[in-house]
Amino acid sequence: MNWIVALPEIVLALSGMAVLIAGVFAPRPGAFQLTSMLALGALLVTAGLVVIAPAGVGYGGLYVADAFSRFVQLLILAGAALAIILSLDFNRQEAELARFEFPVLILFAAVGMMIMVGATNFMTLYLGLELQSLALYVVAAFARDSLRSSEAGLKYFVLGSLASGLLLYGISLTYGFSGSMSFAQVARALLSGTPSVGLVIGMVFVISGLVFKVAAAPFHMWSPDVYEGAPTSVTALLGSAPKVAALALLLRVMMGPYGHLLSQWQLLIEIISIASLVVGALAPILQTSIKRLMAYSSIGHVGYALMGLAAGTQSGTTATLIYLATYLFMTLGSFGVIIAMRRQGRSVETISDLAGLGRNDAGLALAMTIFMLSMAGVPPLSGFFGKLYVFLAAVQSGLWTLAVIGVIASVVGAYYYLRIVKIMYFDAPVRAFDRRSPSLSFVVAASGIVTVFFIIVAGPVTAAAQAAALALLG
Repeated sequence: MNWIVALPEIVLALSGMAVLIAGVFAPRPGAFQLTSMLALGALLVTAGLVVIAPAGVGYGGLYVADAFSRFVQLLILAGAALAIILSLDFNRQEAELARFEFPVLILFAAVGMMIMVGATNFMTLYLGLELQSLALYVVAAFARDSLRSSEAGLKYFVLGSLASGLLLYGISLTYGFSGSMSFAQVARALLSGTPSVGLVIGMVFVISGLVFKVAAAPFHMWSPDVYEGAPTSVTALLGSAPKVAALALLLRVMMGPYGHLLSQWQLLIEIISIASLVVGALAPILQTSIKRLMAYSSIGHVGYALMGLAAGTQSGTTATLIYLATYLFMTLGSFGVIIAMRRQGRSVETISDLAGLGRNDAGLALAMTIFMLSMAGVPPLSGFFGKLYVFLAAVQSGLWTLAVIGVIASVVGAYYYLRIVKIMYFDAPVRAFDRRSPSLSFVVAASGIVTVFFIIVAGPVTAAAQAAALALLG
């Protein structure tokens, strides 16, 4: 069984149950604060276990702990922890959100994400994916008295269930035509001869189900509505760790069991990447809601990440992992600024509400400028290195059309990022935002530091991403 390889997931799952019990018996006014602190402690301990836990395969070949899963799991835990910190003040001010179940659900979602990236069997994959999804469906509709939040949760649930159905159908076809659910056995079946039509069709359904989870075009229709309707602290979570986990899962599936079918799926991933780049570049231009703009922006970023997968090489896998590392922090930092957009205790969400921020709150405006420029790919910020690596991987694999469209999309997308900067510094100022909490300032500052000084740690991060890619493809 070698259960020790899943020790971090076991500890985090047990911690989630313990935090839930603590929340039930804690005094009501302080239960949310208590469970949030306990959840942060659990995530920190789990991160330590991820670093020190031995590598290997466990549970009869159902699960693996390797450099790839460790790299992504640390990003997931960091994203979950920062999302909880962002929720501390926001949920406290929104009384219906300040319930002890919130951080517990994030813990269970993190367990699901960690299982996903370590899966070596389609059953383990589905178990982790659904554990994550069920928790996220609930937090999306966590503001029960809000019509927008309930609508967001319902849309996410219905369309997410459709994606799960597509994925299960693809898994069933893969099992039927290969005789196994093990990634290694499926890969061996594909090596034995020409793949059957049924196996290729099953692969297409699996890809459809997984790209739905990352909101890649044309499977992105749920993303803007859910981002806008869900509470902002929930949107910060949805746009960060789950995206990283789902893209990493897509890497493991496509480069693992379906790796020998590269010639069959490469063009499909290219098309999805190009569609995501186009939607992410053009759709945000006319948006007035900052949350909807970020939703479409995330679709574009998924397109860039998929460029590395489309390359189908070790350098492409490395590039995607580096892009995920840069994307996580600049996204959470951006949502930290959006959460700070409050006047007289009420959240404001239009882009015009940022007018004059450079004069009302220079620090917050500077942070938002850093994140917007990084997303646009301006050097020497982290977003520049993320795009540079995926462009290089695409060019090295001969995907010149994809690389050129990516560069054009990056130039077009810079318009709406720079528009936000222009509004903050050059438009007539409106009333200043409420004073932000220290926890919110911490997340914004930490994300800003990582984004600005990524160039200093680019070497170690690249080395870790290369080791992760080698473990995945080895």
